[in-house]
Amino acid sequence: MEQQNNHPTPESIMQIGTGFWASKILLTAVKFQLFTKLAEKPGMQAAAIKTMLNLKCTDRNVYDFLDALTTFGFLSRAGMLETAVYSNSIDTDFFLDKKKPSYIGGMLEMMNNRLYGFWGNLEEGLITGLPQNEAKYGGDLFSELYADPDKLHEFVNAMTGIQMGNFMAFAQQFDFSRYKTLTDVGGAAGLLCLMVATHQPHMNCTSFDLPPVEPIANNTIQHFKLSDRVKTAAGDFFESPVPPADVVVMGNILHDWDEETKLMLMKKAFDAIPEGGAFVAIEGIIDDERKKNAFGLMMSLNMLIETGKGFDYTFADFNTWAKKVGFKSTAILPLTGPSSAAIAYK
Repeated sequence: MEQQNNHPTPESIMQIGTGFWASKILLTAVKFQLFTKLAEKPGMQAAAIKTMLNLKCTDRNVYDFLDALTTFGFLSRAGMLETAVYSNSIDTDFFLDKKKPSYIGGMLEMMNNRLYGFWGNLEEGLITGLPQNEAKYGGDLFSELYADPDKLHEFVNAMTGIQMGNFMAFAQQFDFSRYKTLTDVGGAAGLLCLMVATHQPHMNCTSFDLPPVEPIANNTIQHFKLSDRVKTAAGDFFESPVPPADVVVMGNILHDWDEETKLMLMKKAFDAIPEGGAFVAIEGIIDDERKKNAFGLMMSLNMLIETGKGFDYTFADFNTWAKKVGFKSTAILPLTGPSSAAIAYK
């Protein structure tokens, strides 16, 4: 913790210590679909919002809730208290309106519905090294999720939401000029393939995931009207080979697993691409000094909560694994926020 003018200050301590307050305020607003409703009717007074959301608390509670969101930058406000008029901020309107394709709130929905409670058991996770989610008393996270259609849909939307900006950036910034085909392993709703196909008209893409996910991906592909260049393939990447392509991508896949499994998955990607092909891992790559990317470190702890053995990693870690697998060279491409594309060339 930094000190200003050599005088200690509790500001950072209290900001982090009360961080769950701020988090729950945002997650509740997403749960209420407040930002989606304000996108439809910007400039609403608190009384109208209270009625719209069917809130039974006092007017002062509503003002506090909306003004906290304003303080955080999620809402814009003109006036004060009973005369105040609220609208979405620019970022909120773009990323948290559920009716826009740029919506990233799926991850926030899952944080509210699943992870918020599980993270209350972080101490137990650190002591035991065991998952603190649905699989806490036996079973496997992914088996639990994929057996419940509602949880599966929420999970797929969450993975799409947290990576959407990265997918768009990768589709535009990565050099696809040498390549014609791409396979996205664990492709969920198919958004990475769709972004690449949209921005790279010469590319043909395959979204590869377990059979229960295939209908979700196909619906998304139909929505984007790109079924001529984006296909799905159903399979288990533990049991089946990765569908061959010039570029194989794994977005938020490697961090689910221990080091041995990470190496196995990278070897599967290596076997699926030709000489000169590329394997890409899109994740919250932790900086090599492990001092700056707080999101990457928190996501790594989230893997403890979710899987017990998974962890996020540095680019130096990725380089070590790529060399073991047999890749010739590596590169890193910063994407949005704390995320990057770690690239290994065969």
